[in-house]
Amino acid sequence: MSTSLLRPPSLLRLLGAWRAQDSAEPAYRQLAQALRMLVLDGRVGLNVRLPGERELAAALGLSRTTVAAAFDRLRDEGFLESRQGSGSVTRLPASGTAPPAIDIDTMPGGDILNWTHAALPAAPGVARAYAHAVEALPAYLGDLGYDALGVAVLRRSIAAHYERRGCPTAPDQIMVTNGAQQGFSLILKWLAGPGDRVVVDHPTYHNTIQALQRNHVVPVPVGLPRTGWDVDAMEAAFRQTSPRFAYVIADFHNPTGRSMDPATRRALVAAATRTHTPLVIDETMVAMGLDFAPPPPVAIHDPAGRQVISIGSASKIFWGGLRVGWVRADAQTVAALGRLRTTMDMASPVVEQIAAAQLIDADVGLGERAAMLRARRNHLMRLIERRLPHWQVDVPAGGLSLWAELPRAEATALAALAESMGVRVAAGPKFGVGGAFERFLRLPFTLDEAMLEMGVERLAQADARLHARMPRMRDSLALALEADRLI
Repeated sequence: MSTSLLRPPSLLRLLGAWRAQDSAEPAYRQLAQALRMLVLDGRVGLNVRLPGERELAAALGLSRTTVAAAFDRLRDEGFLESRQGSGSVTRLPASGTAPPAIDIDTMPGGDILNWTHAALPAAPGVARAYAHAVEALPAYLGDLGYDALGVAVLRRSIAAHYERRGCPTAPDQIMVTNGAQQGFSLILKWLAGPGDRVVVDHPTYHNTIQALQRNHVVPVPVGLPRTGWDVDAMEAAFRQTSPRFAYVIADFHNPTGRSMDPATRRALVAAATRTHTPLVIDETMVAMGLDFAPPPPVAIHDPAGRQVISIGSASKIFWGGLRVGWVRADAQTVAALGRLRTTMDMASPVVEQIAAAQLIDADVGLGERAAMLRARRNHLMRLIERRLPHWQVDVPAGGLSLWAELPRAEATALAALAESMGVRVAAGPKFGVGGAFERFLRLPFTLDEAMLEMGVERLAQADARLHARMPRMRDSLALALEADRLI
């Protein structure tokens, strides 16, 4: 395996202000800790050769003995390995080896490229935030650790996050949850019951549809036009179906990637107010802007939170394993949800909440990952234009995936056939009600460029094989059955 060399100027930029001058901890331990975090964060990759001890000591203004002691500590912990002729090379401890990449599943008969994950690995700083949280934890150990609404430091951080976005928010308007999905489940149980209706923009997040159906609540889909949202159609649905609430993804919508403009946000809240329909606004994708920053939140048109309930999450922007979400509403709603929550679980883990607070306070957004995602999005667009030119794909302003439109209603059949050829994709009906969107596929651009090329190539082969075997004008059920037969 080849190694790359990290030169002293680059390492110094990554280290930043690594040394606390007022700390009693020896310099070698502080340096080891800083280097360890660079590896855990992924800012220094694995199999990277660090500068030599003498070279790094000169760059840092330290003695060689100090650098050598830091390197020795990292070797003992398994984060460095000395190789003949290669110096000190980064690695992970044997007991904590990296898990296999989630994008390739080993299946009987070969490897499957799993192209269904619209998520990113951990952002830089996540490991450091966890380390900070562990250090801060002793201050919380004198309490019971059960706070259904969340620890105060995180509620303040989330409220300040809304303030920065132009929406005045008090900490008592915030409830911390185990991810946005728990927040939605609590709102669903509080506002709706079996047989009730809930309006959703259509297509929408697939887990929302499943949550509604599992609770025997009827989703009322309001289709998205070619661009934007149809507020008139939404208000008509509010009046005609008397829903318990409406669920809308206004920011870099999943799966389409579109963003609701300020005028539409204002009009939507006005329509909901006229019809006394609570709005549940899913903001889990709000930080995923690629071409522009999102407008101020929908909640600015109802800052008290009586009409607009917002749900958010740390999972998309920071890491899926950081199971921290929140609900923003009026204080009475938050208190009611807190009481309901105690019948399901007692509280969110304290360490995760402290870590999330530090990440939210840093307010770094996508940072350098935005350029990476834009490049992958554009690369995927070019691949589809070259290999599948009969598909139509609009460039999303944000989010993590493309919403690809096929010429015919054959998404389920194509997905079934594609899996037999080594790529798993999410067919459009997963994001719709009653089998809708058979002419669509969701294609995330979170994979690296080599995997995107592999995915498009296999998908193009499946598309060609499907049409070579089947006459045109067949319905989607016949297409799916034929795909099963081919498999």
